[in-house]
Amino acid sequence: MFARWISPGSGRLTLLLWLLTVSATLGSASELKVRVRLADGQITDELLEADSERDSITVEFKQGDGTLITFVADFKQDVKIFRALILGELERGQSQYQALCFITRLNHNEIIPSESMARLRQKNPQAIRTAEEKRNTEMLSMNVAVNLTRTWQLSAHIHNMCSVAREAVYTREADVRHWLDRGMEGSMFEPQTVEVPGLQSCGTVKDLWQPCSCSYNLRLEWYPCLLKYCRNRDVSGRGSSYKCGIKSCSKGYQFTYYVPHKQLCLWEEET
Repeated sequence: MFARWISPGSGRLTLLLWLLTVSATLGSASELKVRVRLADGQITDELLEADSERDSITVEFKQGDGTLITFVADFKQDVKIFRALILGELERGQSQYQALCFITRLNHNEIIPSESMARLRQKNPQAIRTAEEKRNTEMLSMNVAVNLTRTWQLSAHIHNMCSVAREAVYTREADVRHWLDRGMEGSMFEPQTVEVPGLQSCGTVKDLWQPCSCSYNLRLEWYPCLLKYCRNRDVSGRGSSYKCGIKSCSKGYQFTYYVPHKQLCLWEEET
């Protein structure tokens, strides 16, 4: 398996990004755009969409280096999907974009429900948001490749999200065991059983065509992670609780996976 590069050409690239956005947002979607401060201090526009019909949430934003990050939470299937469209280094023989997709289980209480997200409104759209809670970075060993032709049973969102990265779609062995226990087809998963003696981190490898262990880091800088509840009392003095807002979080992820040559992991030279 190797990361897929999107061929250059501004017209085709613009059309590709438009199609990816449309295909990922079909349904009864409610949309919210917020201004978010990234870790490097830059400001980005983040798009949050809640699809009540498909019971899913999409978060999308552009990083300071131009990388487009898309996150989907599929509550029906308890699956979350990360996609990164990374700017290539043309002067080093790369094409315009590299596409990566990572799929893992969605745990309870990671993000607010889609029906709650659909009702969110902001009083000041020009305000710059910073998360109330910064959660620890989660380290994920993505040691299984995913066959896109069979992912419809895992989540209907995967094909739309990851088709552009069909040769660079990864998940974890622990998640695969869980999905197999739920009756998913094992042919969907292709364990990366490549045994390379002394496999090094791509950051330490000099030869661009040597296999290595690649790490990709991303951070969701602002997303509604919890609902807030307030209490009031009626005339008899009895108390009751009601939803009165959201708590925002920031969370980082580090995905580690095998690549057949360092040329597919040049960002590690910068870390």
